[in-house]
Amino acid sequence: MKRLAVQLLLLSSLALATQACAHTQEQLTGFKAFAVEMERKHGFTADEVEGLLSATQFRDDIIAAITRPAESKAWHEYRPIFLKPERIQGGVEFWQKNEPLLDAVSRQYGVPQEIIVAIIGVETAYGRHTGRYRVVDSLTTLAFGYPKRAKFFRRELEAFLLLSREEQVDPVTAMGSYAGAMGKPQFISSSYRQYAVDHDGDGKRDLWNSDADIIASVANYFKIHGWKSGQPVTLRIEGEAELQRFVEAGMKPSIKVEKILASGVHPVGNASPDPQALASLVKLDAGTQHEHWLGLQNFYVITRYNHSNLYAMAAYQLSQEIRSAKQAAEAAR
Repeated sequence: MKRLAVQLLLLSSLALATQACAHTQEQLTGFKAFAVEMERKHGFTADEVEGLLSATQFRDDIIAAITRPAESKAWHEYRPIFLKPERIQGGVEFWQKNEPLLDAVSRQYGVPQEIIVAIIGVETAYGRHTGRYRVVDSLTTLAFGYPKRAKFFRRELEAFLLLSREEQVDPVTAMGSYAGAMGKPQFISSSYRQYAVDHDGDGKRDLWNSDADIIASVANYFKIHGWKSGQPVTLRIEGEAELQRFVEAGMKPSIKVEKILASGVHPVGNASPDPQALASLVKLDAGTQHEHWLGLQNFYVITRYNHSNLYAMAAYQLSQEIRSAKQAAEAAR
């Protein structure tokens, strides 16, 4: 913690000079209580933790961002954010660059290469946009300035400080999203600690710079959350039927496929889903109409990365586009 203490002094001086760190008395009291708790539970020095939090910047733009996430959009507005030619081509290039690594990780964890690539593409465009906020600012702002989810973000702040100690992540300069997600795969602190792996064997789980760690960590996350190797992700269905009762059953697969199909719908194309498999029913606003998709177990696993059917569908469709584009490029050689 000696290195942290020096950084805190430097940061505190800068903050005082620029008057960037305007906190309410209630927040300052909260910082002190949190710091004492970190000392009691984890052996941190309370004064250092309190100094770190007091030198953060409360950011109104973070509060604004978390109240209007992209997942609040309709599907026909959300899809074009991610299904872009440059993101598809970027996925092909990332795959080609890391093909031996992706192949090995896919075999080890049972997660398709295109799914791993698409997640990194959706999250940060393959590392081009890993976040413009200091993680400590994001987590402190949300933990002490956003009552709706304060408890969750205080746990994440706790996890971040533990992570900084365990992985030698600089708590002052680490950058991430407005919600404190980090690196190319955008793991929040608790997920980083629980699911990240040191695939390159250098003794550190580096989700900013090590593609080996990044790729394996995404695969490990999916495996631990129940990915079923070789099983489908989702299937579109069509037909004249009243399906709202199935949609309202929730995101977790809980309805037998045969029951949904028996209502008068059928899979698009030649797909033959397992009638005994459990599914959810996903309804997407496509603009002029609604689409309905079977959300199978692997689709549900994608929603564990981001609890949104829109996110899972964008990641899945991007993965298919990347795979097709890569195959086309190889066939043209």
